Amino acid sequence: MKLAGIDLAWYGEKNSSAIAIGSINGEQLVLESLEPTIFGLTPILDLVSSVDDLSGIAIDAPLIIENDFGQRDCEKALSRDYGARKASCHTSNRSLYPEALSARLSSQLDEMGFAHLASDKWQIECYPHTAIIECFGLSERLAYKKGTVANKKSGQIALADLILSLDSSPVLAMKIPEHLKLLLSATYIDSLKGRALKINEDALDAMICLYIAGLYQMEAPGVTYGDADRGYIWAPKVSCI
Repeated sequence: MKLAGIDLAWYGEKNSSAIAIGSINGEQLVLESLEPTIFGLTPILDLVSSVDDLSGIAIDAPLIIENDFGQRDCEKALSRDYGARKASCHTSNRSLYPEALSARLSSQLDEMGFAHLASDKWQIECYPHTAIIECFGLSERLAYKKGTVANKKSGQIALADLILSLDSSPVLAMKIPEHLKLLLSATYIDSLKGRALKINEDALDAMICLYIAGLYQMEAPGVTYGDADRGYIWAPKVSCI
């Protein structure tokens, strides 16, 4: 059974997305391929369509946007639980993103049979920051996206170490092939700069999205903030190490 994790550039098609594909069997998830720079809606759909036996997709982006202004209810609810841990949600509404790539992708996936929050062939919206907090037992958000270049590098190295620790997870072991472990190497991350550093960040996020997909598939403990009518975020609530 195959799963996908997508770190989507939902602001528009000029920025790249990252997609991780893996297979799940019982309590083991194997990362099989990773596309760190994919641009636009059509290539994403083409890649998804090319994966045989794809059962579920976890996407870091607002998939359902029905509100014209302010935050979605699911964003407010999640922020109430995680705001004190520095993991509040970004705001998404139709005024800010009238033609959001994420909503268009979700609609296309729905037409392909990937139903929201389903049990057979599904798609879910996820939020890596809260998943990282829960899965790794952190007190607050892991800072790897903002700040100085040095801070981003140290944050990515910390996240990479956490991802590697999932190899021996008693909940869901994540196996990463040697040729993809380069992206998790401290030496490699420390050598990056500019656009390359951002691309690696997206790749790590896609891996986390894939892991969230694995947890959802195996029906691990989790909370659905909101609903499929007005927008939702599925958040795992399980320690994995």
